[in-house]
Amino acid sequence: VGCGQGSVAAWMDISVDEALRLWQNKEAVIIDVRTPGEYREGHIPGVANIPLDELEKRMSEVPKDKKVVLICRTGNRSAQGTKLLRSKGFDNVFNSTGGMSTWKGPVTR
Repeated sequence: VGCGQGSVAAWMDISVDEALRLWQNKEAVIIDVRTPGEYREGHIPGVANIPLDELEKRMSEVPKDKKVVLICRTGNRSAQGTKLLRSKGFDNVFNSTGGMSTWKGPVTR
């Protein structure tokens, strides 16, 4: 299930609409796992950028006491990040399917 599309991952996935609702209600923190360049091109205001290739060494920046939603461009890298963090004991991490390509909330450019 390398691309994160298998049914095994379905329980870790939430829609971008649900991610937006959780974020707006301050029920979840969103972390953008895209590259710094992609992040600069447009990101959710106030959201941390921890690129997927840095996620393992920056796990201390991921809160364990609240819901965390990972987002990327389309949902593939955030699915990989979600699996990584869950394998390290973060049971509060979710993947936003569709990613920034389908995000309907505010974007800072």
